[in-house]
Amino acid sequence: MNKFFFKKYIHFFFIILLLGFPFNLYSKTNHGLAMHGEPKYDKDFNNLDYVNPSAPKGGTIRYGAYGSFDNLNRVSFKGSRAAGLGYIHDTLMRRVWDEAFTLYGLIANKIEMPEDRSYITFFINPLAKFHDGSQITRNDVLFSLKTFQEKGTPNQKKTYGKVVKTDFVDDNGIKMIFVNNEDKELPLIIAGFLPIISEKFHKDLDITKTSLDIPVGSGPYKILEVDPGRRIVYERVKDYWAKDLPVNIGHYNFDKLVYDYYKDSNVLLEAFKVGEYDYRREYNAKRWLSNYDFTAEKEGKVILKEMKNDKPSGMNGLVFNTRREIFENPRIREALTYAYDFEWINKTIYSNAYTRTNSYFDNSILASSGLPSGEELKLLNQWKDQLPKQIFSKAYRVPKSDGTGTPRKNLKRAKKMLEQEGWFVKNGKLQKDGRFFTFEFLIVSPSMEKIGLAFKKNLETLGIVMNIRTVDSSQYQSRLLSYDFDMISHTWRISLSPGNEQQFYWGSEMGKQDGSRNYAGIDSPVVDFLIEKLIGAESRKELETIMHALDRVLLWGHYVIPMHHSGIDRIAYWDFLDYPKNVPMYGIVIDSWWVDKEKAIKLNKL
Repeated sequence: MNKFFFKKYIHFFFIILLLGFPFNLYSKTNHGLAMHGEPKYDKDFNNLDYVNPSAPKGGTIRYGAYGSFDNLNRVSFKGSRAAGLGYIHDTLMRRVWDEAFTLYGLIANKIEMPEDRSYITFFINPLAKFHDGSQITRNDVLFSLKTFQEKGTPNQKKTYGKVVKTDFVDDNGIKMIFVNNEDKELPLIIAGFLPIISEKFHKDLDITKTSLDIPVGSGPYKILEVDPGRRIVYERVKDYWAKDLPVNIGHYNFDKLVYDYYKDSNVLLEAFKVGEYDYRREYNAKRWLSNYDFTAEKEGKVILKEMKNDKPSGMNGLVFNTRREIFENPRIREALTYAYDFEWINKTIYSNAYTRTNSYFDNSILASSGLPSGEELKLLNQWKDQLPKQIFSKAYRVPKSDGTGTPRKNLKRAKKMLEQEGWFVKNGKLQKDGRFFTFEFLIVSPSMEKIGLAFKKNLETLGIVMNIRTVDSSQYQSRLLSYDFDMISHTWRISLSPGNEQQFYWGSEMGKQDGSRNYAGIDSPVVDFLIEKLIGAESRKELETIMHALDRVLLWGHYVIPMHHSGIDRIAYWDFLDYPKNVPMYGIVIDSWWVDKEKAIKLNKL
């Protein structure tokens, strides 16, 4: 090559570099995928740090479940799905619990993705098989994607709908091209949350309906026995195709998983005490302190443990359905917040076991604290025109009472706010333009009744009538799906790497469709704007800043009355179960536990 052509070639090469084409075309093949930064484990890792790679296989673990079930169909979001269905279908990659949000190869043994995340290619592991012995192919992956795009929940349709084109590449690759590269989380959502279902099994079924037909899966367990609404039993797939993958070593050690259903929460606890099931997580701190002093525990047959975790508590609150005319006004919602006496409830009902929730993302770095910091302001000032001035000038704080059970100061303030909005007490009833302030608090668990009665008492002082209605789990679920309620109690669980699910929780579009978890009916351009910025966050610091802003906007919207939380996992288990020494940041991973056979024999658990 002469000097002239060499110089011309180099000149052309640098022009291409300046235009940026190589950066858009560059892609990286990897065994893992992290939301931000690089995966913790390299491609040659043997097992995860929080498992026992030598954990013995065998035995049965029995769980107690509350309510009932009428659906084994992973696609349909109608009805009540049976517990444990997540064990049936594998995903393209598997999430781990000692990283904020990282996945490693499962059905896809490697991926290829450019740095701008405009597409992702999954290469299917040739060993991957369904339980009927048929191979999992990219046709099954494509079928699964299209199914959830067209027939999934509102959130699934929206999220998976961002895949606008697919191509088959090489012998076993499927390339998914996105509508744009603004959603940085999308590749991880598809990799870790899209259940891969069998096209052969599902193609002729109406998968929008509930079904009790046992599906063909590909995961570590398959359904062995079904007693609709009462019991479901899973058995470990002995020749599970992925049992020796590094991400699965030390997992799925029980031969059988049994879920027995109970329709009364008190009966559910008593059944555990006499050994009807083996493992229980207790979410009621009062019950933990007062109801776990029983014979088997005293004899050392049952172990009680409290384990601190580092995961966000999420929002646990009384939810206003703002679709109802009576709760359209945020000032009215704020006024009712002053009638909720947390200090008295915590002392009297829960023996001061809880902390008041003051954030949608409490117990984590994602929770807003006061006003934005100087560093955060640099980012938020770019969007100042889209954000309310309130989040820059005033920190949100939940009301506090003196804990006496008669929060006069708070109720006086609530009364003033209600009057400013045109609501006045006449003949003991709060009314406006001839309409009385009356609503229904819908509950499914009797444990919520005490809180409801305490709240009801304070509301009566304001002239407000709140009727408490308890329904069974199937009716409750049906009413949630169609937002047929005035107020409910709900907890939104949050991960350390929030993203697309925030649309499902708070997004305007989702709240207008049945089946989302935007139970409050939030319809806010500001919330939508921040969620879009969140899923496009380029760095962890940017994500945290946006989450702080979203937290403040949600809090100042007064969509819920924040209740309480605890940063502790409370578990009780019969002492034939064992678990690894290392507990990851997200807390207990029951899939890494196993049976101690000698102890199981002594306790008649084998």
